[in-house]
Amino acid sequence: MTAPITLQIQPSELLPTLDQELPTLDPDLAERVDRLRDWLITDAVRVPDAGEVLTGFADRLNALGFPVDRIFAAIEALHSEYAGLGWRWTREEGASVRFLPHGERRETVYGTSPFAYVNKTGEWLLLDLAKTPDSLFAIIPELKQEGYRHYLTVPVHFASGAKNGVSFAARAPEGFSERDLAILRHVMPTFTTATELRVVTKRLDDVLRIYVGEGPHRAILSGAILRGQVTHIRSAILFADMRGYTRLSSSLSPEEAVDLLNTYFDCLVPPIEDEGGEVLKYLGDGLLAIFRDRGDDTGGAPQAALSAAVTALQRVYTANEEGRFPVPVGIGIALHHGEAAYGNVGSGRRLDFTVIGRDVNMASRIATLNKTLGEPLLMSKPFVDHLWGNPHSLGAHDLDGFEERMEVYRPY
Repeated sequence: MTAPITLQIQPSELLPTLDQELPTLDPDLAERVDRLRDWLITDAVRVPDAGEVLTGFADRLNALGFPVDRIFAAIEALHSEYAGLGWRWTREEGASVRFLPHGERRETVYGTSPFAYVNKTGEWLLLDLAKTPDSLFAIIPELKQEGYRHYLTVPVHFASGAKNGVSFAARAPEGFSERDLAILRHVMPTFTTATELRVVTKRLDDVLRIYVGEGPHRAILSGAILRGQVTHIRSAILFADMRGYTRLSSSLSPEEAVDLLNTYFDCLVPPIEDEGGEVLKYLGDGLLAIFRDRGDDTGGAPQAALSAAVTALQRVYTANEEGRFPVPVGIGIALHHGEAAYGNVGSGRRLDFTVIGRDVNMASRIATLNKTLGEPLLMSKPFVDHLWGNPHSLGAHDLDGFEERMEVYRPY
């Protein structure tokens, strides 16, 4: 790693000074720096809270005499809801996190930042803010207003190719000395490795949770990856299905159809998650969710599922009234109680963590009765048996593929 670029501002030009030699560390300081590096790669990578790690990093740098008052780390993420994470630590406020959005606004903000500069050049950037014009980077006025005098930005490039960065700001007039820069030069390779380990683990965790759900993602990470391996769950089962999706989507472009589904699922999923449910599977224009029984309390899960279903229906009705769908949509929700089983199904290197079982099939068959009976919400007798209150029976009905008839109910 070369010495940092020091940009000194004079009347209207930017003059870089490069390639100054950094001093070696004396034996005592080198030993203390090694302890910091050991902490980064051992204890720190096991701490679940990244903010706690950043605080520990700042405290240890200051203990070494590195005069940092503010650290900001910008790290790319692989997440459907945000493009990156901005971890910020200040001496006064401690650690906090910002979620960096997807889209043009993020690109604009990033393009005017020191992080874009160091990622393009691959060099460290050191600024004496007293000599730096506000127009150089968008962050400069904010740093000056908060009383910082010196600002150092370092590229953090992962083996995966991801380009990230971390910045250090100091209020001390003398700023970062050659000794300070030598400390950081020895620490940054380990900081980069430890950060990538954390990021890779979080990305795997996030992607699995996004695509297979909370419970299955934990099972997969714990080693449940053998074909045929099955997990059984006693739960309330919620099966939701949009009415007439094929007809509705036939006149829409693929982008419009995706927008329709996303608006629809925005009505369904938050109430499910708010009530402690888990969406296990998206099924085209439908979804399957469970509300796990908690020990001997078999009434709480059905009540949570019913509350989620009622709220989801109300949200769909409201979205229709507000014209948020291209055309009004209908919905049918079936609630059942029994055993959901999920496991690995497939062949070769391609497996699917899917949901199977008699009670899952029964919930889907009950959902077909919603349209037949003209009811947006139906509950099975096994579900009602665990429910508080007095729902209204709609009688026993045949279910395709099942010999026994099932009594179904509506909530009022």
